[in-house]
Amino acid sequence: MGAEQRIKELGITLPEPVQPIASYVRWVQTGNLLFISGTGPGDETQRGKLGSTMSVDEGYAAAREVGLQILATARAALGDLDRVTRVVKVLGMVNCTPDFEDQPRVINGCSDLLIEVFGDAGRHTRSAVGFVALPNQIPVEIECTMEVR
Repeated sequence: MGAEQRIKELGITLPEPVQPIASYVRWVQTGNLLFISGTGPGDETQRGKLGSTMSVDEGYAAAREVGLQILATARAALGDLDRVTRVVKVLGMVNCTPDFEDQPRVINGCSDLLIEVFGDAGRHTRSAVGFVALPNQIPVEIECTMEVR
């Protein structure tokens, strides 16, 4: 089953992709790789810091929302998510206090979504790291590299 059909079966509606807030593009394809820029939640009012104003569950939900934004951007870039042959790499950045230790659990919100949508092709390499601040105090920012046909 393809990713587009899986999205329908899961009842997922993809949002309009967020637009860049600075001098960059949302995605670049070179050869068979699609690079998706660091992406935050689509809701511009969503702010927070893990370990202070947000729980791990709230961070997970924010990372899942960012995953939906990544999927929407990939669809806009490719025209069809069935062109994705593999999710290669995810870099998850978490806005958190210095003592926060659950960055991997937060970024699982995005990773779990990619696996739901792409199956085994959604299993990817990943980094989940903490930052003292992210733009506009968003809770998570995630970038993604996909192999495409």
